[in-house]
Amino acid sequence: MTTDLPHRIPISAAPDEREAVLTVLARNRRTFAWKCFGLAHEEMNRRLAPSALTLAGLVKHMALVEDHYLTHQVLGRDYPAVWAPLQHNENWDFESAGEDSPEELHTLWSAAVGRSEAATDEALADGGLDRLVVDSGGGEPYNLRRVLIDLIEEYARHTGHADLIRESIDGLVGENAPD
Repeated sequence: MTTDLPHRIPISAAPDEREAVLTVLARNRRTFAWKCFGLAHEEMNRRLAPSALTLAGLVKHMALVEDHYLTHQVLGRDYPAVWAPLQHNENWDFESAGEDSPEELHTLWSAAVGRSEAATDEALADGGLDRLVVDSGGGEPYNLRRVLIDLIEEYARHTGHADLIRESIDGLVGENAPD
């Protein structure tokens, strides 16, 4: 069972906007990973009635969100091949996650986060937080700042879901992942 967590990134007492956004995103990713990983396959697929959400589904969904927001929207690149089944079933990320082992899910999520971090670095070097996305879905163009804030919100919402599921499995509670 995978228990590796992203590195803790301290935030200064008076961060500038860039540091604040990137550090809060890193903290949200770390907390999400702490709540979702380190469990057996059957535990990652446990549900709390009446919801169909599982930790496995949340992990696979957040891997997709990482690739969607940063690789696809910000940089305009094609989705990695792993997401091809979404063309036929928009809920595939949640529905297929039960077939994946905890290790496969950790690898998928970690790789997506790695691509997102590289995309963020590239975008920051090419316009900073004001850099506009390449693919705004046909709507008004928005900037990297907006994408990163949306990603923080997505992690916050799904970490709340993961927190409830994880507590029901083994009683793990709290908001600060251990070192």
